[in-house]
Amino acid sequence: MAPNTIGFRITHRAMRGDTRRLARVMDGIAAGDEQADAARLKAIATFATKLCAGIHHHHKAEDDVLWPVIVRSAGAEVDLTDLTDDHTQLDPLLEEITQAAGRLGKDPAAPRRLAKNLGVLADLLDEHIEEEERLLFPIIDKYVSEADWHTVETEVRKGGDTAFDLPRMAQYARPEELAELRKAAGPVLGALIAVFSRGHRRRQRLIFGAV
Repeated sequence: MAPNTIGFRITHRAMRGDTRRLARVMDGIAAGDEQADAARLKAIATFATKLCAGIHHHHKAEDDVLWPVIVRSAGAEVDLTDLTDDHTQLDPLLEEITQAAGRLGKDPAAPRRLAKNLGVLADLLDEHIEEEERLLFPIIDKYVSEADWHTVETEVRKGGDTAFDLPRMAQYARPEELAELRKAAGPVLGALIAVFSRGHRRRQRLIFGAV
């Protein structure tokens, strides 16, 4: 059987979706079209910081764990140069966003800086993830063993922020994907989603004005 890449696909969707949504919110705030009091700015700063940390954790796990597995499994069938170069561009951009987020409410230039960098990040993630899924997922399906893929997923989960990541996975999963995840993980997954989603929904309303 081919490895089940559903977790990666949902994670990619969540990273792209939240980065784009946050960029649009910050565009509105920077332009003066949306109001943001101290509580909203604090929620945005926390969300942006956690989002950047999650993106960094994901691409570092790809560099350190997934790429070696793919090279060992597929050999000459794969060239990771362009994808690795994209990862190199990400870290300074993620740091810029994190720093700008930390200056919200303190530096009048921070909203515009944050909006601009989030827009750049959203475009980069769209291009990078589309290329990664187009090029690598068929190779993973063909060459990577289930055992190796299980090792990759286990390592990727290490160091993640479950309270932040899990409700976003549930938010971005399609109904059939969420049903598949629940079936594989058992009742504990549903309980954790329920616990963590309450705080997630509050943050969503504060930042985006919607659940």
